[in-house]
Amino acid sequence: MTHNLTIQLPNIPSAIALAGEGENNLKILARQTGATLVLRGQELYISGTEKQIDLASRLVRSLEDLWSQGNHVTSTDILTARHALDTHQEDELIDLQRNVIAKTRKGEEVRAKTLRQRQYVEALNKRDLIFCTGPAGTGKTFLAVVVAVQALLANQFEKLILTRPAVEAGERLGFLPGDLQQKVNPYLRPLYDAINEFIDPEKVPSLMERGVIEVAPLAYMRGRTLNNAFVIVDEAQNTTPSQMKMVLTRLGFHSRMVVTGDITQTDLPPNQQSGLTLATHILKHVKGIAFCEFSQKDVVRHPLVQEIVAAYERHENHY
Repeated sequence: MTHNLTIQLPNIPSAIALAGEGENNLKILARQTGATLVLRGQELYISGTEKQIDLASRLVRSLEDLWSQGNHVTSTDILTARHALDTHQEDELIDLQRNVIAKTRKGEEVRAKTLRQRQYVEALNKRDLIFCTGPAGTGKTFLAVVVAVQALLANQFEKLILTRPAVEAGERLGFLPGDLQQKVNPYLRPLYDAINEFIDPEKVPSLMERGVIEVAPLAYMRGRTLNNAFVIVDEAQNTTPSQMKMVLTRLGFHSRMVVTGDITQTDLPPNQQSGLTLATHILKHVKGIAFCEFSQKDVVRHPLVQEIVAAYERHENHY
């Protein structure tokens, strides 16, 4: 027997936020619940069995903190809400949606998008050493930069250091034209992009000249002690074991270090063990270190990226 339910939305912006581009969110909600969802103006019509309508209604209501404010609802938000309902983590979901980590220069609010991301942000604010692994698009580096920049602007640390090994997709720096900085910049572009979301790009060169922000290849960390610094080691799956040990032992007083990477995407030679893989194995029982592991469920890019990551995981598990 088919039942019907109507939810009255407060205004047109909230209806647009809930429906998503091309009403894609309604299609996702329908797939998640089995119900039929139709939006007419500010009225959301839900039809289906009692169980389907109940689930759809609870799912829509669980997202209310987002769409009622006109905030864009993503497919990740919907899937996270569904997981929270299934695992009775509604309170955690409310905290997730209401906790604004930062605002970009354009005034856009940055929040953790998944429950694992929320745990990661908590670790970034509390622990001195954090390892975060997972596929592309899960926010490993971006969230680390967000927290680091906020801490820097609040004078919690004197400097922000972003570093990564200069190995990328089989290429070597020696084959690229230009001086060292010009050679390194293409590898560090994602880090610059994240910083520019929060600090005026025109001010960044001055901060770099004064050493407040340092973006450098991993080799530049050797022989240094990094005091009063927030350090982000990006693409750490491309470190050798000796490089990883070197950078971890640079951690100085009143410093914090975040090590991020995707252990399935190493660009090291086939016979070379990843320093990230070895470090997470060696240090997994050391107290005071936080380990965060993301999966395709934490991908917050285009929905297709999540599907691509899942397809590759199925293929790799099969073989």
